[in-house]
Amino acid sequence: MLQSFVPEPSNGRALRDAFGLFATGVTIVTTCGPEGCVAITANSFSSVSMDPPLVLWSPARASRRYPLFAEAEHYAIHVLAADQQDLAWSVAKDGGSLLSTDLDTNAHGVPVLPHCLARFDCRRNAVHEAGDHAIIVGEVLQATMKQGDPLAFFSGRVARLELN
Repeated sequence: MLQSFVPEPSNGRALRDAFGLFATGVTIVTTCGPEGCVAITANSFSSVSMDPPLVLWSPARASRRYPLFAEAEHYAIHVLAADQQDLAWSVAKDGGSLLSTDLDTNAHGVPVLPHCLARFDCRRNAVHEAGDHAIIVGEVLQATMKQGDPLAFFSGRVARLELN
């Protein structure tokens, strides 16, 4: 059954459910905060430009982690593999969950996660306010990738992507 509505504060759940029908990959973005690694799980990630190489992601401005990412000169975006579901949920619940983890750092001192399908080491290019979120655009300074099955998110939960 097709449902149509005008988005309003009173039907925000319906709008969230409609947004959730767009299947996405899952990423974890890391940067270095005053106490060490700060991380956030995000499914709002997209490539923007090949020349120059730009990507974007959109954190909630109400997040306690938002100021650290909006002000970070460098950060890394990690595209998660199918077997990294627990890591995604752990970081979603607690941005400091990786503080006790011994992580390597990239050339800019940003903590990086192992075993991801792809990693984009970025320098902040722009931050744009966009409603209750922000659009953070990063210039990709280095990319790393490997083959594997992706972690996907659909309709509010983790989903398996079947390739034909």
